[in-house]
Amino acid sequence: MATALETNRLEAHPRESGNKNDARRVRRDGKIPAVVYGAGKDSLAVTVDPRVVTRILHSETGHNTIFDLALDGERTKAMIVDWQYEPIKGALLHIDLKRIAMDKTLKVSVPIFLKGEAEGVKTQGGILEQIQREVEIECLPADIPSHIDADVAHLVFGTVLRVSDLPHDPKLKFLSDPNQPVAHIISVKEEVAPTPEAVAAEAAAAPAEPEVIKKGKQETEEEGAEAPAEKPEKAEKEKKEKK
Repeated sequence: MATALETNRLEAHPRESGNKNDARRVRRDGKIPAVVYGAGKDSLAVTVDPRVVTRILHSETGHNTIFDLALDGERTKAMIVDWQYEPIKGALLHIDLKRIAMDKTLKVSVPIFLKGEAEGVKTQGGILEQIQREVEIECLPADIPSHIDADVAHLVFGTVLRVSDLPHDPKLKFLSDPNQPVAHIISVKEEVAPTPEAVAAEAAAAPAEPEVIKKGKQETEEEGAEAPAEKPEKAEKEKKEKK
């Protein structure tokens, strides 16, 4: 497993701890406000380069990355323990940095990566669902893994991968509940086609549509209505011709 100890370097510069206007001024200058604490020292307000912080957060080891913090001519090991983004534009607003003693254990959360094709997916038509995506561990800073691989090839319906099933490196102490489910196989609810009996029953229960009565010439003829009488002019003409 890759560890979170990398050769990144972050420069920090002291600043006056002020209000929101001071923080905005720092951001306008291309930096972001930060706080450094830990290792038995007082907390200190500083400014850092957001581009370097973004590169660390987006690295393989992410926020668990241990890097060199350059501050006031000194270098100490540190890591990012908290960060805030602007909700609309997604720009970094603030970070918290913690000084790290390399000979003392840390409590961190590392991501869980699922490996392999589950038998329940391959032969049973199920779907693999990951319930827990991180696990909390305790170890020395140099031993923090970038992630923990979990083999799911054996998973079928009715079986659950738990924290206790994750590979246990002797250097790592798992702090999460051993019975916490990590992944399992779920089924897909199929849409059942209605039976002919169900269709017939539904049709019988539906209200009948009212009969539409058509009116017109055809109805008049079928009901035996008398034809209209001949015009008087035509009848008089026919009478003279007979004479």
